[in-house]
Amino acid sequence: MVLEWRYNPYLDLPIGSLYSPCGAGLVQKRGWVVWITGLPGSGKSVVARALQMKLLEKGVRSQILSSDELRMFVTPKPTYSQDERDAVYGTLAFVANLLVTNGVNVIIDATGNLRKYREECRNRVERFAEVYLKCPLEICMKREATRVETSHAPRRIYEKALKGKAQTVPGMGSPYEEPLEPEAVVESSKLTPEECADIILDRLHAFLLT
Repeated sequence: MVLEWRYNPYLDLPIGSLYSPCGAGLVQKRGWVVWITGLPGSGKSVVARALQMKLLEKGVRSQILSSDELRMFVTPKPTYSQDERDAVYGTLAFVANLLVTNGVNVIIDATGNLRKYREECRNRVERFAEVYLKCPLEICMKREATRVETSHAPRRIYEKALKGKAQTVPGMGSPYEEPLEPEAVVESSKLTPEECADIILDRLHAFLLT
């Protein structure tokens, strides 16, 4: 039986479904989620984009899901309180699962400072991998202070934390809980974004390309 991508006007097929012309019905091909986590300034956004491009070169399409971008719609005037973060990361996990259920591969670009946020997504999604960008706090602080493109993230958060103007910055006012058993650990302080993406591809090759 040959499976092919095709539109059937008589069936309301979910996005990313496979339809059999032989009449065998619908075969759902689910996507995967790779959550790239790390402190603010560790390089999550640039590594996510580099990984997306390298996957595309191999014929694998993916959607980046950014917590900072999502927050613009869920909480337009964010306070970064615990309750607000619970709502944002709960929504992130819900949207990610909705996408993979419909065959979309998802790269999550989000700090997810508490393990429970990443574990909630892992529990929702059948094919899930966690990638930890390990980067010393002092290097994250230097990067965050000088970066031009913030990818919708607030600017100079560490500087504000040091001045007492931001009380909930992960790694300072709020905890950042490192992953206990991530599928991949990448030391982003020693590598370019492209090199980080290459390592992720190498370690998760079978997961990402099947």
